[in-house]
Amino acid sequence: MKIMRKIIEIDENLCNGCGQCIISCAEGALQIVNGKARMLAEKYCDGLGACLGECPTGALRIIEREADDFDEEAVEELLKGRGETNKHPAPPVGGCPSARLQTFVPASPCQSANAPIFLGAAGGSALSHWPVQVRLVPPTAPFLKGADLLIAADCVPVAYPDFHRELLSGKVVMLGCPKFDEVESAIQKFTEIFTVAGIKSITMAIMEVPCCGNMRHIVSQALARSGQTIPVREVVISTRGELLRQGEMPS
Repeated sequence: MKIMRKIIEIDENLCNGCGQCIISCAEGALQIVNGKARMLAEKYCDGLGACLGECPTGALRIIEREADDFDEEAVEELLKGRGETNKHPAPPVGGCPSARLQTFVPASPCQSANAPIFLGAAGGSALSHWPVQVRLVPPTAPFLKGADLLIAADCVPVAYPDFHRELLSGKVVMLGCPKFDEVESAIQKFTEIFTVAGIKSITMAIMEVPCCGNMRHIVSQALARSGQTIPVREVVISTRGELLRQGEMPS
């Protein structure tokens, strides 16, 4: 039966046939046909978009249209026929490191206290996961669940010397460029994250330059589309690395 629902769409002009999306699709809905990723059947796609973050070219996106309803029993039969289970398979050895989800164990207070002095007062990197780029993080990444999310323009960590200690510590980070990234794709990605991940809070760190203001549009549009109410704190950094201001994101 056809219903209105979310489902994956593949842009064949962008797809390079790398197969990374197939690795991350727990339902087995995708396969490579004639050098391009194709959907086997609509009923196999749950529309959650775990494959989005694995695509290095941005060929995948989530749309809403009439499609066959997701059929979990059909998925089980498909996977059973392949000798697989309905779990996300691990990427093969030698796969692209940028597409491999990783969660890092934070340093203990003792480890932080004994870290070399050149690592700073915070005990070194506060990064808790990988990947970090907006285009590479799938909405269903486990480290996003119930997270305090830091959305940062990718110039911020370079400019702001206290990025790890004051902004990143205790948060999950996603980096992007509001000038060069595809705006609609970013809005769709954050809409999915805000809808499914149960994000507790958002810190948006941007530079003082005008193009960074586009990040406000991306975040506000994603919040509106998701229907979620999540507190957003905005931090603005100067090109000389100074904290210019912080507070509620302007509407």
